[in-house]
Amino acid sequence: MISIPHKAKQFLLVIIKLLIVTGALLYIYKQLQGDKNLNWNVVSNYLSLKSIIILIGFSAANWVLEIFKWQNLVSSFKEITFFVAARQSLGSLTASIFTPNRIGEYGAKVLYFTKKYRKQVVLLNFIGNSSQMLVTIFFGIIGISLIGLDFQVSSWLIFGFFIAVFLFFFLFKNIEIYGFSIKKLVQKIASFSFSLHRKNLFFSIMRYLVFSCQFFFLLLIFDIEIGLEVAFGAIFTMYLLASIIPSIHLMDVAIKGSVAVYLFGQIGIESWKIIAITSLMWFFNLVLPVLIGSVFVLQFKPNKE
Repeated sequence: MISIPHKAKQFLLVIIKLLIVTGALLYIYKQLQGDKNLNWNVVSNYLSLKSIIILIGFSAANWVLEIFKWQNLVSSFKEITFFVAARQSLGSLTASIFTPNRIGEYGAKVLYFTKKYRKQVVLLNFIGNSSQMLVTIFFGIIGISLIGLDFQVSSWLIFGFFIAVFLFFFLFKNIEIYGFSIKKLVQKIASFSFSLHRKNLFFSIMRYLVFSCQFFFLLLIFDIEIGLEVAFGAIFTMYLLASIIPSIHLMDVAIKGSVAVYLFGQIGIESWKIIAITSLMWFFNLVLPVLIGSVFVLQFKPNKE
């Protein structure tokens, strides 16, 4: 086996970190400059200093809850501080924005831990993401019921999708591939304490409610007259539909935007306002955390045995 000199490894790590951060920043710049459907001068007329501070507050609460959730999961084998959990969460976010469905987050987070914990870290990350998805499904079903009869086709499609997923898990739960099976995965998840799962679910629910309320707050900012029931019905349905479409973080704003334009368009809301809202949600909840995460990526040092 060819041995790579220590200095060469350090240089390669610096190059990789710079490529990740540079790529993330270039994309953000391009996205902000390239949306021809928005007139940001018009959008800025709807925003005041007070509303911007409130929006930042929503986003801060969103990511504080996510960091607490990760800290809680890691506590199953190791106690870490809030700052360490923040560094791992935001650093892995920055490293994963180029990967489909945040798959890169799994690889990024394991690098913060020694080799003996890495399989457990992957499982814990899966538990954290799965709980957020379950919450999205739960509120999405509520959203579909709130929206009403105009969305019967979408409702049946979503219902059929989840029936198919359920049947897949039921029929193939005992089939093993390289020693892995759905049954074994469920058993491993169940081996963690009830307290850990309870806290994990609590943080997932609170986080979901925070960014849903942030979206509703933006509807109010843009003077969109809409009933509370219809608004949250459309918001919950939008997040459900967007979550089941395979994507990468970089396309998150486009996917959520197109789904939101369709849903809110059904109730007569101007598309440019919905595009503006989803773009602002993307900026406050992804761009700002990625900028902070970029600092953590540049500071990253491999965990040595």
